[in-house]
Amino acid sequence: MSDKFFFKGRQDARENHIQYGYEAKGSSKAGSKKYPLSLVVTSEARKREVEGLVADAQLYAVVDVDLSEGAVESIAGLTALLNKKETVKLDKVPARNEPCHCGSGKKYKKCCG
Repeated sequence: MSDKFFFKGRQDARENHIQYGYEAKGSSKAGSKKYPLSLVVTSEARKREVEGLVADAQLYAVVDVDLSEGAVESIAGLTALLNKKETVKLDKVPARNEPCHCGSGKKYKKCCG
């Protein structure tokens, strides 16, 4: 018999390969029909105002009114979605041997590239 060790693979499951029942990919989009925003406001007038903002942004939300003393508004999810920045699209960058777009007269590779 030989004294060599033959590895047959890991016997126990690795921790990062065990699924715990939650979506790790983040495929749930807040404000959609399936995952509506849950917002809390402090008055009926504010509720109508927030519902108008939600309708204008074409989102879905459940708006609750909390009339208790010391109640705090909770609309952070809505403000985050409304203030989301647009994707920045840049014009075509000049090729290496074209004149630089800054106006120096040099080639792009010698100036800004």
